[in-house]
Amino acid sequence: MPGPTTTLLIEGSFEELTDELAQYIDNLKKSQGDEASNIQEECVQLFTENKKDEVLKRLVMGSQVLNQAPEREVTAAYNLLIHLVRQSPNVGMFLPKICGHLSAPITSSPANGGGIALSILSTVFNTLPPQNDMRFHILLAILRVIRMTSNFDSLRPQLKQLDQWLETWEMDEEDSRKLYLAVSDVAKEASEDEQAYIYLLRALRTFPTEEVSAPEARELSLRALKAALTSTDHFDFQDLTDLGSIQALRDSDPVYFQLLEVFNSDGLEEFNDFKDEHDGWVEESGLDGAALNRKMRLLTLASEAAQAGQSRSLGYDRISKALQIPAEDVEMWVIDVIRAGLVEGKLSQQNQTFLIHRSTYRVFGENQWREVASRLDMWRNSLVGVLQVVQQEKARFLQEKEEEANKADQKMEQLRGRGGGDRKSKPRAMIDDDMD
Repeated sequence: MPGPTTTLLIEGSFEELTDELAQYIDNLKKSQGDEASNIQEECVQLFTENKKDEVLKRLVMGSQVLNQAPEREVTAAYNLLIHLVRQSPNVGMFLPKICGHLSAPITSSPANGGGIALSILSTVFNTLPPQNDMRFHILLAILRVIRMTSNFDSLRPQLKQLDQWLETWEMDEEDSRKLYLAVSDVAKEASEDEQAYIYLLRALRTFPTEEVSAPEARELSLRALKAALTSTDHFDFQDLTDLGSIQALRDSDPVYFQLLEVFNSDGLEEFNDFKDEHDGWVEESGLDGAALNRKMRLLTLASEAAQAGQSRSLGYDRISKALQIPAEDVEMWVIDVIRAGLVEGKLSQQNQTFLIHRSTYRVFGENQWREVASRLDMWRNSLVGVLQVVQQEKARFLQEKEEEANKADQKMEQLRGRGGGDRKSKPRAMIDDDMD
């Protein structure tokens, strides 16, 4: 995978190395049944005409056969080709074709071909200067190979550098979107659903305002919406509703948008009304009805917990009614909503209640801000009370210390007074005697 910039060290003149690689490609082609291959002769003729790029063009066009070379020779052959191509001022004309060859399977090594291709592509990437925008196209080829091998872990450490790379290469919105979608596809192929969703949203954010209703934006928006609805771990839909391309679905795909609004802020009753209104639509759209029902029950329970009020508790009967489930299933659903991270609390079987420690607001609107303001007022009043108690205790402590100090001063005065009285009552003669 991409890493620190590296250098290829290969000995020999350009003409010598070109002749060597051309001969190797010809022999390889002939071993595969292509007896007419004569790249070496063509290159010799082109050298006499001083057509260096035409020589490289012949080598690059014939280099696809390197994927059939013996496993131990593939890397060396491609590295030599890369070394030769990089000596051309038109390197950007050749590298995409080489990346295309490496994105295809290396048939001589079905088991290790993906790793070999990644190693070679990484070499190409790392031998180019960091600011060279050809790195963008090489990275896309790397992503294609990773997708074929489902080796997402090799990509994970590089994800944090994507934005920096795009900025360095000065890629526009379209190219950025292409890269984000490629990462999303790689993640999806590797069953990394959360990462696939994250990069799909990043791709959607690249659409300028005037293109949010374009066919591509609509297609990707529906793809993101379906992924969010069917995901077993995604419960916050605010990231979708904030996107202009999602808002555009209100006109192009109103039923999908209505369903999103139900999951964003409504409950099970509204979801059932939606299904009645659009009978059979959920199944026809390819969505998993059972998965949607389960998610909506979890979201409904989260809403009930958020609306529990000052008591911070829900009775089993209220949960049973809201989720439309038998009373004996209440505890199972409460445990599921806790596992989903939507609510924290404790079940009381004795009192048949769910004691709520923390709940999640699905939509944070005016009412929620009022509740936050109310709680902040309560905390402020509590803190004022605590501060008053602290100040009172501090004043009492200082007063006690002052009283203790005063008592100590009085005691010292009394001691001094007693000592002075004894000295005055002593006869003068005795004082003189003592001094003698």
